[in-house]
Amino acid sequence: MTSVLQPQKEPTNGTYTFSSRPRPVQNRSKYREPAAEQTDGQSNYGNIMYDRRVVRGNTYAQHIIPITAQPDPLEIQRQQEARRRAIARKRAKEQFRPRTPEALEGRKHIDVQTELYLEELSDSVEDTSVECQTDAFLDKPATPLFIPAKSGKDVATQIEEGELFDFDMAVRPVLEVLLGKTVEQALLEVMEEEELASLRAQQRAFQELRNAELVEVQRLEEQERRHREEKERRMAQQREVLDREKETAEKIAARAFAQQYLADLLPSVYTTLRDHGYFYDPVERDIETGFLPWLFTEVTRTIEKTYVARTVLDMLLREVTQKRLDSFQQPEAQLPSKEESMGEIQQPGDKTHIL
Repeated sequence: MTSVLQPQKEPTNGTYTFSSRPRPVQNRSKYREPAAEQTDGQSNYGNIMYDRRVVRGNTYAQHIIPITAQPDPLEIQRQQEARRRAIARKRAKEQFRPRTPEALEGRKHIDVQTELYLEELSDSVEDTSVECQTDAFLDKPATPLFIPAKSGKDVATQIEEGELFDFDMAVRPVLEVLLGKTVEQALLEVMEEEELASLRAQQRAFQELRNAELVEVQRLEEQERRHREEKERRMAQQREVLDREKETAEKIAARAFAQQYLADLLPSVYTTLRDHGYFYDPVERDIETGFLPWLFTEVTRTIEKTYVARTVLDMLLREVTQKRLDSFQQPEAQLPSKEESMGEIQQPGDKTHIL
């Protein structure tokens, strides 16, 4: 027994379950059956993209129902049958419902009110504008700045001239430090400028030396390139000379081999051509191609005429023999005379005679 998976739709959450329906095993052929055949009224999907059993989209968030929570397949089948019968009854009612006949050519149906009191139908909605005036409000005054209340007591101190320090005595070390730092910074800047000038001079000297070395390197590279090109050119010339010498030697060897090979070829070629009939006598060829075919044709025609004459003679002999046999079988009163019998054998103007 084999089983077939059938999709069963669950009415609660829209998932599909599969039930195995038993069926007898069919005798399958050795080769594949055509795809158009269907089994038990089920449609065989040719493309899995149209199979409702294939889940599309992400499956990590799919709600999987455990096997124990799946409903009874028979109950699902009964629900599907009831739903199918309800849909069929609804379609039958719609088909048998009386409908308004189609309008005649050039006319059309319009909606007409059949109520007792008619009312005007309009697409525009009535609207009314209403105005109201509100009282004027004064602007809110600015919020005053928050000033905290003063706490504690105010105390002041009076300092007279010369009580704290002597400016000339206090400013002398400061001036000495400022002047020393300024002179030191100036000396450092002068030394830095001299050092930078020395570095620039060294850089210029190094650049000139480098340029001279680059020029010398380029000269040596150019000289090496000329030597390499000259070497390659000499090698190509020598290779060409060797190729020509090799080609000349091969030609000489080929000529000697050809002369040796063709020494006996000319007589054998003439002999072969003579044996195959390429060298022939014109008179003999004319007799073979012109006279002998004509002679054979004439002989065949003469033989055919002889055969025809013999056939006609045999027919005449057979006919005369048959007539004489018929005359001997008849009564003597009906026998023909001797002259009539001879007339049947030899008719006037007939070229065939019985010897």
